[in-house]
Amino acid sequence: QRRNSKAFWFTWSADNPDATAHPLAFLGRCGHVTPASSVDEADFVLVHGTQVVRGPGVDGEASVTPLGSFKENGDLSLVEPYLQACLNRDLPMVCCNPDFVVKLSSGDLAHMPGKIARRYEEMGGKVASFGKPHVSHFEACLRELGAAENGRSRVVHVGDSLHHDVAGANAAGIDCVFVTGGIHHDDLMGLGESMTKAEREMTPVGIMPEKEALAALFKREGIVPKLVVPMFQM
Repeated sequence: QRRNSKAFWFTWSADNPDATAHPLAFLGRCGHVTPASSVDEADFVLVHGTQVVRGPGVDGEASVTPLGSFKENGDLSLVEPYLQACLNRDLPMVCCNPDFVVKLSSGDLAHMPGKIARRYEEMGGKVASFGKPHVSHFEACLRELGAAENGRSRVVHVGDSLHHDVAGANAAGIDCVFVTGGIHHDDLMGLGESMTKAEREMTPVGIMPEKEALAALFKREGIVPKLVVPMFQM
């Protein structure tokens, strides 16, 4: 985007305990980008989080409009009107995290910016994404590590998403450790969608799935990791 451009900004709540950084800290690393007050004054759409639409200003001064329960259940009913308004102006979108879902430390799934970007594309919008599974994301990480030229064989990527972590690492030529206790856990362990949250919480996550279940998942998705572990903890 051009210098001093304004973004219609989907982001996280400032008090989100699961966020890795404050929204304004993220925006400060985006260069000459400021939040727009409305779709009408925006130059593009920036999708960084899935909890609120945020306007200009510091905490307590910025307008913050919740996106309902999208983060919890993927309900787009409060998101789509904003997307339609952006589409009416033919605004391009930049998605900073193409993940569809993540598994939180609580065991719950959270719906991520990639789902908003995917819906905008389905509606006819133009989307540029940066992050997994795009090779450019992995190459940028390798450059930060000083491993872009000769150190690739000393790097391993760890993640729980076949479609983002494993597929991206494979495409970038990086070995990947697939964590089965993440977003694919229920599928691999044969847990049905009808199970209650309490029943799921009683199901151990630190157990390696059967080889047959792993093979079936990899074959169905056409994505195979280098290594597999049930859990990963730093």
